[in-house]
Amino acid sequence: MRIMISCGEPSGDLYAGELARALKTRLPNVDLVGMGGDFLRAANARLIGDFSEISVTGLTEALRILPRSYTLFRRLVAEARACRPDVFVAIDFPDFNFRLGKALKKLDIPIVYYVSPQIWAWRKGRIRTIKKFVDRVLVIFPFEEPFYQREGIDVKFVGHPLIDLAQPTVTREQFLTKEGLDPSRPTIALLPGSRVNEIKRISPVMAAAIPLIRAQVPQIQFVVACATGLQRDLFSDFFSEVEPPVLVAGQSDDVLAASNIVITASGTATVQAALHERPMIVVYRLSSMTYRIGKPFVSVDTYAMVNLIAGRKIVPELIQGNFTPRNVASEAVTLLTDASQYGNMAHELKNVRYRLGSPGASTRAADAILEIANQRMLS
Repeated sequence: MRIMISCGEPSGDLYAGELARALKTRLPNVDLVGMGGDFLRAANARLIGDFSEISVTGLTEALRILPRSYTLFRRLVAEARACRPDVFVAIDFPDFNFRLGKALKKLDIPIVYYVSPQIWAWRKGRIRTIKKFVDRVLVIFPFEEPFYQREGIDVKFVGHPLIDLAQPTVTREQFLTKEGLDPSRPTIALLPGSRVNEIKRISPVMAAAIPLIRAQVPQIQFVVACATGLQRDLFSDFFSEVEPPVLVAGQSDDVLAASNIVITASGTATVQAALHERPMIVVYRLSSMTYRIGKPFVSVDTYAMVNLIAGRKIVPELIQGNFTPRNVASEAVTLLTDASQYGNMAHELKNVRYRLGSPGASTRAADAILEIANQRMLS
């Protein structure tokens, strides 16, 4: 059996790698090919392209990488035409995977969308596109399943793959001691994102908030979680002008487990922090043009995934103009000094963790994908 997989960001690559391992557990000789990164490559998939070539956030930013995106698109279509996969698995990354999925559907290849695009949040009209070319949607959030069911789409809630993955490798004391920090002092984890353009917008504001927080909580210490695959210099350039926090690469679960509170860019990291039940402040900033163009298409009144899962705002969001050093410091100091607010948020995050389902999401996703692939082989 041959399966093509396409993902286009660090979180999608992480899920793709776990999915690939689950598929190989079921079918050791399965041939996996597609676009991904280090995690999918480590799972012995044959990569036609690396998503790092085309991974950006924002509408205006995407225009700059169109030539590279089109080159990767053509290479993947050519590979599919040559090797004829039994199923194509798209993992999030809708702007690219929608085009690729429609092209592969013309080759009569079944399409499974794993980690579905957030069409319930913005650009809902894309549901019509999914109806046309997707054979099955596998969702990782419980509220997504009824959304697709109402549209008559074959959908399965498989749970969130991070439930199995969000585990620290050492104790808090061991981690902080190893990094030269004091386990007896309160610690803030800073997660400024996983893409270069978002890190460049978010890191300076986080860095500027550090002395404001330290002025009110002098014993505080900071750890920056650097996304896998990015140069540490990218982060140190922004944080070196303040008393340098510790920079840790590829150990976000250890960073989160060792922290008291988290200041994180909106995205998958908010779910990861929730799985560690760490109270958080969610921040984000796009280019002004991207924000103005995209805002009319947004159909939700909250951005953080943990708030969407909870069905209401349980963690603060500082978005665009509200994302300032002073606002970040104010929210952080409140969490550090108000035990009641800290405890209430931690309790709400425990409920979010419960809603994300049971362990084994990658295995359930693999079974649902193989079911579609087997149907193709028998037809």
